[in-house]
Amino acid sequence: MTVSALPIHLEAVIFDWAGTLVDFGSFAPTKVFVDAFAQFGMDVSLEQARGPMGMGKWDHIRALCNEPEIASQYQTKFARLPSDEDVTAIYERFLPMQLEKVGQYSAVIPGAAEVLNVLRSRGLRIGSCSGYPRSVMSRVIERAASEGIVPEYVVASDEVPRARPAPAMALKNVVELGLADVAGCVKVDDTAPGIEEGRRAGMWTVGLLLSGNAAGLTLAQYQQMDEAERDAVRARASQALSGAAAHFLIDTIADLPMVITEIESRLAAGQRP
Repeated sequence: MTVSALPIHLEAVIFDWAGTLVDFGSFAPTKVFVDAFAQFGMDVSLEQARGPMGMGKWDHIRALCNEPEIASQYQTKFARLPSDEDVTAIYERFLPMQLEKVGQYSAVIPGAAEVLNVLRSRGLRIGSCSGYPRSVMSRVIERAASEGIVPEYVVASDEVPRARPAPAMALKNVVELGLADVAGCVKVDDTAPGIEEGRRAGMWTVGLLLSGNAAGLTLAQYQQMDEAERDAVRARASQALSGAAAHFLIDTIADLPMVITEIESRLAAGQRP
């Protein structure tokens, strides 16, 4: 980290949605990816479906179709490798299934509403962005609002020219919230592309180890684990996120306030992300 002569203070926290604020374990998108590919006669595992998580959903499907095992299945069935047109056909099958299921899986993660209230009480703005397109996000936002989650701003993946890991969604929050400096922003996410988005935008980044895609736990599984079991999952999730080089790694959003305090101290000392 470099020392800056510019006075900077923390202004905002920009959150991902699935696996971060809602949908413990990020199951809404992963299960639907599996079901959508099955309708084209392909067997995609939940683990494979989680691989590109964080990207926009069309890009996610493209990445899955580029995997040799999945591409081979497609070639066996259709006598060709999947083209962009084929990806679009899968996406068009995926989207209505996602719209149907997303509300079912989008319960607010324990502690999220309370943490947002704490951040607001400390004078911080609350932004957000998602790999979901706006049509899906509208349903997520509606349910989340009924459970106390109301960010000031929401960007969907189809509202920018390039979604994650490009920085556009994070930076659109900066513009729309009228923020002074990206170094005064924190991006919180459970996926490597989402963390990389924050790094590319010049923000502090916080990765979530146990509530999101990297761990893939249900809330019940998480609550029933002892500390040794959680340590094993933390190690696996940390490895999955290591390439994105988050500044901080925590278990769930409930642990965020202590990190915010640390970031404020670093900014006060003249450090930038």
